[in-house]
Amino acid sequence: MKPPRKTDNLVVLEHRDPPRSAPGANSLRIAEIFYSLQGEGSLVGTPSLFIRLSGCNLRCVWCDTPYASWNPEGDEWPLVGILSEARRSWPNHHVVITGGEPMISPGIVTLTEKLKHDDFHITIETAGTVYEPVACDLMSISPKLANSTPHKREKGKWAAQHDRLRYQPDVLKKLITSYDYQLKFVVSEPGDLEEVAEIVKDIDADRAKVILMPEGVKPSAIAKRMPWIAEACKNNFYRLSPRLHIDFWGDKRGV
Repeated sequence: MKPPRKTDNLVVLEHRDPPRSAPGANSLRIAEIFYSLQGEGSLVGTPSLFIRLSGCNLRCVWCDTPYASWNPEGDEWPLVGILSEARRSWPNHHVVITGGEPMISPGIVTLTEKLKHDDFHITIETAGTVYEPVACDLMSISPKLANSTPHKREKGKWAAQHDRLRYQPDVLKKLITSYDYQLKFVVSEPGDLEEVAEIVKDIDADRAKVILMPEGVKPSAIAKRMPWIAEACKNNFYRLSPRLHIDFWGDKRGV
């Protein structure tokens, strides 16, 4: 295990072996913890500590974090160990809890409450299929469109379950009335825009909080989709989000 190294007032996180814990309400399964820039949404470019929880109730065909969903990995971390990583990290105090699907993790409510007690700004990245009374400053919701259903992947094994769970309007309505929020939609082709409009109308979301992002794990694929997505945002008063982590580092972990 390496100690953290300091650059002026910033503590840069080095790789550390996780503290071990038995599964339970006072622990969470962690795929990775890393310090980077927020790559998407309204806080794009913000230095943040990312806590990626492992495990997901969906199986998006284009999932870019299969190690937290399709093939979940990681160790059980006690809450005290996660909080220690956050407290020693840096003075910015922006934490992003992501996944997988963090809202299904035992201990998520307690973790967010303790982070808020330490005055962290908390963003939770969720698909919006599960509600938990978490402490959260920005609920970053990414409802999954039909383009996410894995009809062919693993011979369609997960398609029916994914399609049944991916859109939960009652949960979405509760989330957007309970928290400051953004709705991030991953779009692959112009035909996806009709489904976006239907969801926004169905849950009575604020268009100013709707963000479109291009699907892709390569800068070239993202750049190819940007022009028509930009026009859609102009025409519908949505917002357009880049994917900085892809632009800067490509399809890599820990960035």
